[in-house]
Amino acid sequence: MTNTNINNAKQNLYKELLEEVREKVQKLKEYGLNEKEIISLLHSEQSLLQLTVSKNYRIYLGEKHIEVRMEPLVTAVYLLFLKHPEGIVFKNLPDYRKELTCLYKKVRPWGLTDRTLQSIEDVTNPLLNSINEKCARIKKAFLGLMDSSVAEQYYIKGTRGEAKKIALPRDLVVWE
Repeated sequence: MTNTNINNAKQNLYKELLEEVREKVQKLKEYGLNEKEIISLLHSEQSLLQLTVSKNYRIYLGEKHIEVRMEPLVTAVYLLFLKHPEGIVFKNLPDYRKELTCLYKKVRPWGLTDRTLQSIEDVTNPLLNSINEKCARIKKAFLGLMDSSVAEQYYIKGTRGEAKKIALPRDLVVWE
């Protein structure tokens, strides 16, 4: 094979691989990731772990099933955002109150108290700081288990006034 033929073969291979990468990037965008999040994933030193939501709504990471421990309401908030890969704008949280209540009942099936209902009301009230507190607790739970460059794929984040979301590709999420 001549040098010209070898170079042509390499260029064709590069074009094919690049097209595959573009298709995969497009698929990640369809899952709700933006370009910055995709680049962050590519530069991540630690690989992403599968996130498993058990039948009793406990959250585990990886094959070793390391539990991500959070209070029931914090867990319910996390699951709400996990179910919405497109993200949720905080000012629209009242629209998700019923869904959050249902998730909370699954996380903590022994019933809702008046205090719990008030906490759900508070966390879905965009005029209060409760949702930010819950997001901070979620972030802390993941930062306690992994490197920050990887953890940011698992917790809720986003630009002020825009949809907040969990960047983790949903093909890494398993619901038992």
